[in-house]
Amino acid sequence: MRRGCLAFVVIGLLFAGGSARAQTYDPRYPVCMQIYGPVGYFDCRYGSLEQCKYLAVGRSASCVVNPYFVQTKPARRSTRAN
Repeated sequence: MRRGCLAFVVIGLLFAGGSARAQTYDPRYPVCMQIYGPVGYFDCRYGSLEQCKYLAVGRSASCVVNPYFVQTKPARRSTRAN
């Protein structure tokens, strides 16, 4: 009986933990800056690697291509006459 109660308490504590962000990359931007330090994080708000590298100078950071960026293609117009 005690083991059963203890198991429910342990399972409850596991589910009561804080939620974690599933994705650290912002899919709206193609380039992210990875900042290193005691609290490292990704800052994804750059339109190009050059822009990111320019702003990373002097910081403990590096620029990476965002693996979750989805490039949208412009809609093609049909040139056929109906």
